[in-house]
Amino acid sequence: MSSPMLYFDELYRRSDDPWRLREGWYERRKRSLTLALLPRPRYRNGFEPGCANGELTAGLATRCDALLAADLHARAVELARERVAGASNVRIEQRSVPCEWPTEHGPFDLIVISEFAYYLDAAELETLAARIAGSLTTDGTLLACHWRRPFAEARESADRAHALFDARCGLARLAHHDEADLLIDVWSRDARSVAQREGLL
Repeated sequence: MSSPMLYFDELYRRSDDPWRLREGWYERRKRSLTLALLPRPRYRNGFEPGCANGELTAGLATRCDALLAADLHARAVELARERVAGASNVRIEQRSVPCEWPTEHGPFDLIVISEFAYYLDAAELETLAARIAGSLTTDGTLLACHWRRPFAEARESADRAHALFDARCGLARLAHHDEADLLIDVWSRDARSVAQREGLL
């Protein structure tokens, strides 16, 4: 990909929903899986970089007291703000992550990296992992969700990005969902299972 901004400019020029996030069954099912795999029903302060037009943001907003979502592209930020306009607990900002990491809004007890990491090169992924590790609270959750099929603009594969998070972030993996198209992993500083957290064990 010669220029990420030019790539996204072209996508948003053609459509305000270039990945069919609103209507596609694949995307709606993926959002349901993503939200269901979170080990806690509620989070105090969440961060979602690469929020696109805000469809997942709207779901995360129902689980967070405060949620910061960000995207590189101005049109995505505009669309995400429209999508969550009624949610007073959500803030949408234009940021280039990981270099413009929102330290001033942290620490976070939830960080969601969804359909974002494969646009980063190896050095940026290392920086992202370090930012995540330095920003999660002692009970914090990291969820990563990515398309597994190769595509021209991807600089890294979903599997390699998730393996890097597993190796670098210093977290216990709580859940792993693996399909031909899709990879979701959940890690936490709190290694207890959902049943253990709820006192069932």
